[in-house]
Amino acid sequence: MQNLATIPSGFVRVRNGRITEVAAGSPTKSLDDEKVIDARGCVLLPGFVDCHTHACWAGDRLDEWEMKLAGRSYLDILAAGGGIMSTVRAVRAASTQDLAEDLMQRLLEMAAYGTTTAEVKTGYGLETETELRMFDAIAHAARHSPLRVAATFLGAHAIDPQLSECVQMMIKETLPAVAEKYPGITVDAYCETGAWSVADCVRYFRQAKQLGCGIRVHTDQFNSLGMIPAALELGAISVDHLEAATDADLNLVAQSKTIAVGLPATAFCLGTPCIQARTFLDAGGALALATNANPGSAPVRAMPIVLSFAVREMKMTPAEAMTSVTWNAACVLGLTSECGSIAVGKSADMVLWPFKDERALGYELSGALPELVLAQGVVISTHSTGVR
Repeated sequence: MQNLATIPSGFVRVRNGRITEVAAGSPTKSLDDEKVIDARGCVLLPGFVDCHTHACWAGDRLDEWEMKLAGRSYLDILAAGGGIMSTVRAVRAASTQDLAEDLMQRLLEMAAYGTTTAEVKTGYGLETETELRMFDAIAHAARHSPLRVAATFLGAHAIDPQLSECVQMMIKETLPAVAEKYPGITVDAYCETGAWSVADCVRYFRQAKQLGCGIRVHTDQFNSLGMIPAALELGAISVDHLEAATDADLNLVAQSKTIAVGLPATAFCLGTPCIQARTFLDAGGALALATNANPGSAPVRAMPIVLSFAVREMKMTPAEAMTSVTWNAACVLGLTSECGSIAVGKSADMVLWPFKDERALGYELSGALPELVLAQGVVISTHSTGVR
């Protein structure tokens, strides 16, 4: 993660949405029908891969934001029936079309800041019908969005006090229905005080694995409950949050094949510590970063802000941070054959930044805008800065 493979002066050739050539210097000849983009004075980087978002939601949580400003904690609000449950009520009341349109707008905002691949979770339904409607909304947005979208099933997000046997219903009814409609879907859970317990997460994940699904877990955000060792034993793709993880558990993850996902914008918004990234990276761990875009704890869609937090608050080097939002994030989603780096054969997901040095992305605190964003070889966003 410390060393980026860079070409100080070179070119990339794209054909039919795929990268066909990457080399130093200038191309020896141009094809008659080629369009040339002059990138002098800029840095060309892979498109960001936002591997952890809750970008499909309805309503807002502005009242709860003011409660937090006044000193109420995230878990206190959740225990009182707010937080995640506030958004659950709004999503259940929203139409599938409204969910899809709101999601498409957020995806366009992500693209404007250089994201070309985004994971989007369900999890604001907590019962079968609404969870499946969330999938319909995500699928509609994916078809009409220039970004690559990867859906994740987060049925185990919170405990609905209005539903008796909520956990049992999710494991025995909703999870099988989702797995039947979306074979091989990745399944996620939120393990935390006031949400899903370690024991219930383990039951849920064992069922998911029997149904052929990969697993991820939100854990150790506020409390270390023992989910990390269980997740590693179950072969989790990633463990996400980890702000409250012990050094011993971080070392366990670092020595495993599981990727940690840090969410520094959430820590900033809630005023809590970040994952101890330096400890984890020095132990040899693989770390990805993401926005965690959601209405309650991370109203953030701009990945450059995440990079800035990473180098300042998590003590990551610029190279480590860049790797975490590209290659490592693509690994979490199983998409390294398509995105995460600029290489021959891959999708032409690239972003041209108005800097002469890639480290400037972590240095800037302004939520820098790129000159242009390409997704699958198509320019999907432009913002001319006149740097040339």
